[in-house]
Amino acid sequence: MKRIGITLGDPAGIGPEIVAAALNSADLPRHEFVVIGDYPICRLGEPTAETARAAAKALEEAVAAALRGELAAVVTGPIHKARMYEVGFAFPGQTEFFAHRCAVENFAMLLTGGALSVALVTTHIPLRRVAETLSKEEIVRVGRLLEKFLRLRLGRAPRIAVAGLNPHAGESGALGSEEDSLIAPAVAELNEDEPLFAGPISPDTVFHRAVTGEWDGVLCMYHDQGLIPLKLHAFHTGVNVTLGLPFPRTSPDHGTAFEIAGKNIARPDSMLAAMKLAAELVRA
Repeated sequence: MKRIGITLGDPAGIGPEIVAAALNSADLPRHEFVVIGDYPICRLGEPTAETARAAAKALEEAVAAALRGELAAVVTGPIHKARMYEVGFAFPGQTEFFAHRCAVENFAMLLTGGALSVALVTTHIPLRRVAETLSKEEIVRVGRLLEKFLRLRLGRAPRIAVAGLNPHAGESGALGSEEDSLIAPAVAELNEDEPLFAGPISPDTVFHRAVTGEWDGVLCMYHDQGLIPLKLHAFHTGVNVTLGLPFPRTSPDHGTAFEIAGKNIARPDSMLAAMKLAAELVRA
């Protein structure tokens, strides 16, 4: 039975209670789930430098154990980035942390829940910088990672939609040129070996079409383009996945929720879904 490590995130948040609830769920697959880290006694809802350091240390222990082959996958609880930055955490988020510690440059963020899976070409950058940051090469790179993930889960060739950047996918150039200059050439390159990708498709229809079964996944140009529909569709069961690592890493798609920590009202659905997906991926 393969071991899957779990970090609690910031222990002042809802991480400990949702992990406990998920571990006690009858729906949890039969794997050896182990909590990684040494967490201080703290006041719930009040993150401190000490709780942030505990969260950071747990991440270091988890990735080191996974790289040694002692863990088949890692499921991470939510962290408080502002406090983490204050204690020296030098990454935009856990995605970038894992990629750096694994010496992986070809990685991407994917979220999946319900009938929708979305991968992001750009992630944590201001919206005004998206157009200047996009490139054909990045669209192709993330598209390949999305294809690999979907093949692994589905056991077949996936059907992938590529979202346009601009309203109406640029309206034949009237509302933007990126579809013609970047996205369409990327789709053509992605389809050189096998025609799996379609697009660019208008962003205001592509997610509905995916949820109703036309597509297995959507390649999105920026963070909120993918996360808004994902969270609208599967708010309580969405899972964040880091593509490209040498082992599966998943996490719930929500934050620390300090305002409700300790009140026993936090729903464990997303954490349970993250654990179940990690188990599914280690079996694949």
